[in-house]
Amino acid sequence: RESTLEWADEEEEQNPPQKKAKQRKGASQAVTKSVVNSDTGTVVKQQKEKKVADESVDRRTVFVGNLPVSCTVQALKSLFKEYGQIKSIRFRSLVPAEDTLSKKLAAIKHKVHPNAKFVNAYVVFKKECDAIKALNKNGTEFASGFHIRVDIASKSSSHDNKRSVFLGNLSYDISDDAVREHFSVCGGVVAVRIVRDRKTGLGKGFGYILFENTDAVHLALKLNDSVLMGRKIRVKRCGEKWKAPQKRPDRSRAPKDRVDTKLKNKCSKDSFVGEKANPLKKSTKQKRLKTIPRNKAGKNK
Repeated sequence: RESTLEWADEEEEQNPPQKKAKQRKGASQAVTKSVVNSDTGTVVKQQKEKKVADESVDRRTVFVGNLPVSCTVQALKSLFKEYGQIKSIRFRSLVPAEDTLSKKLAAIKHKVHPNAKFVNAYVVFKKECDAIKALNKNGTEFASGFHIRVDIASKSSSHDNKRSVFLGNLSYDISDDAVREHFSVCGGVVAVRIVRDRKTGLGKGFGYILFENTDAVHLALKLNDSVLMGRKIRVKRCGEKWKAPQKRPDRSRAPKDRVDTKLKNKCSKDSFVGEKANPLKKSTKQKRLKTIPRNKAGKNK
């Protein structure tokens, strides 16, 4: 019995290391499998699948710009529900009333900065065809003084530069409708986009206008240097570089010779100007005679 017990103890002591070794081998095999899988390209496939999924969602998503701050989810749903089933609505470009609040909390609690007047939103439809139908709402007046801008959120959507105009030197607190009214004389305005700061919601001084046809662009270029909200705006075609005006010489300025003579006269009258020493010039002053003491004078005699 003693010998059998001793043999059993020896077996138990030898078996656990074998189990641990097996566990280690299994872990190393799993690691090698993961490495091999990553080498074959499974990670790249997952990234591609995510990109494809994001693109499909973007095609079903509609961007809605120039909404009033008081806009609600229910109001947007009632506006777009005729085109199809809506999956979700997200508000963006909110400026919280306090720095401690996040944009999400500010939207939920309706604590928005008092100077903020505009907000944007994303409406996600269930079908892609419904999102395309929703583009008919582009340019409609959602509230008094708020013409909304509706566009597909997909990155593949191209902007037509031939029907667009770049605006510069705009006021920082300008609204989209003020720009629309200013350029409504040129023709039908499809969309107005003013580039704004994400943190403050104020404009950055430039924006774009998309017209219905190219004829309106020619008329809009004539409004260059026109005054809008107290500022001379700059209008040019999209894609063209703006060149700073070259400084022309003032004709009213006097020639250099006259300026020099005037300066010399002023200097001679108002300030003291010393003459330059001329070493070759002989002095006209008479030399003083040396005074000889009396004692020396008597000896010479």
